[in-house]
Amino acid sequence: MDKPTQASDKNLELMRSFSESYAKRTGTYFCVDPSVTAVVIEGLAKHKDDLGAPLCPCRHYEDKQAEAAAAYWNCPCVPMRERKECHCMLFLPADNDFAGSQQEIGFDEIRSVTNNP
Repeated sequence: MDKPTQASDKNLELMRSFSESYAKRTGTYFCVDPSVTAVVIEGLAKHKDDLGAPLCPCRHYEDKQAEAAAAYWNCPCVPMRERKECHCMLFLPADNDFAGSQQEIGFDEIRSVTNNP
């Protein structure tokens, strides 16, 4: 049986809610292009479904399960926690050229961008 191509509603909502609260707590903002935010949150949720952890969806891994277990690249990853460096452009400081003004994104907005037929 094939795995679903989209994240479960449960984990998508969990990652959406986490992303909003983490952006507010750290004073960071989502990308000016909301489709970037939507795709990253969907990727985090899908990894949470498949691996049990929100492994960064924007990196290549030889062994995703091992990386998820190591936790270094689980969101928020160590570079984000230590230096506010988000490779995915999910959490951006206000002075970043790609930072928007939003710290919120709707569930339906994410689904509309990431809806796979």
